[in-house]
Amino acid sequence: MKVKRINSYYFDTYALVEIGKENPNYQKYKNNIKIVLNKLNIMEFCYYLLRENRKNEAKSFFKDLIKFHVDMPNIVFIKAIKMKYKYKERKLSYIDCLGYCMAKNLELKFLTGDEKFKDILNVEFVK
Repeated sequence: MKVKRINSYYFDTYALVEIGKENPNYQKYKNNIKIVLNKLNIMEFCYYLLRENRKNEAKSFFKDLIKFHVDMPNIVFIKAIKMKYKYKERKLSYIDCLGYCMAKNLELKFLTGDEKFKDILNVEFVK
């Protein structure tokens, strides 16, 4: 499945959290941007909200974000496993590897501020 690439990004959970915190560096990613993510990122973000005692927002955000979910083909899982192994010293999470590989599969930039991805190609790194 191809996604329109102009102003489209695959949002890592890190990006969702920073937008939720009103980080000014993420301001430009809030409007006129096509958000792409998967259910695992949504789950991870909702867990973050629960940890931050924002339980009431978690259900609402889940409903709002689910419309940006894109199913992952099987090849993405295989690539994610290989990526996790390749960067094993960085201890990347499975969710991050899946997201990054999904972004590459869709020919999108992976939007994150996670230091573990700072020097990896195809990453839009924003702190």
